Amino acid sequence: VVAAVFSYVVLGAGFFTTQTAQATVQTGAAQASSGLEVVGNVVGIAIAASPSRLTYVNVSVATTAGGSSMDLSQMVVSYIDSNGARNPNVANNSGGIGSCIWTHEGDTNILSYDSIADWDVHWCVSQRINDMNPGAENTLLEPGEIWVISVALPPTTTPNTKMTLNFQPAVGAVLPLSRTVPGGITKVQAIH
Repeated sequence: VVAAVFSYVVLGAGFFTTQTAQATVQTGAAQASSGLEVVGNVVGIAIAASPSRLTYVNVSVATTAGGSSMDLSQMVVSYIDSNGARNPNVANNSGGIGSCIWTHEGDTNILSYDSIADWDVHWCVSQRINDMNPGAENTLLEPGEIWVISVALPPTTTPNTKMTLNFQPAVGAVLPLSRTVPGGITKVQAIH
């Protein structure tokens, strides 16, 4: 009787361990298949008439090949540059695409510095390409979609500044993006 009870306990513990191991493997596989990648160039935008710094960057992102959908509302964006600026959690403007539009220096919306403190930078989704749900705006980046993420930059983003943006989704790997601002700034330019 004691041997039967002991073997039942050992078998039960073995089954529990097996189930836990399977759940761990499934979670790891889900996270490994969830990732972002940059699609195309990173484009720097300067809105001043005679630009001396970049105002924001546009980064086109998609899920990695074979990846699963990602909820970008939970993503954390961080910024650091060689001039000493750093922001470990750039705020997400969740107002949607319409609140992410700008036209000129002096705008009072998200990507302008005239209405907000210079270090109060934000990011937003400014465009959705191949949107799988065009009639219903959502925060889910799905396979086959490309989203343009606009990130406002601090005033330290001047010529020859090395900057790094990190995009950390809630699930999946960090997408680090390091670029150097060109020596001469134009209104629109690819930055490498």
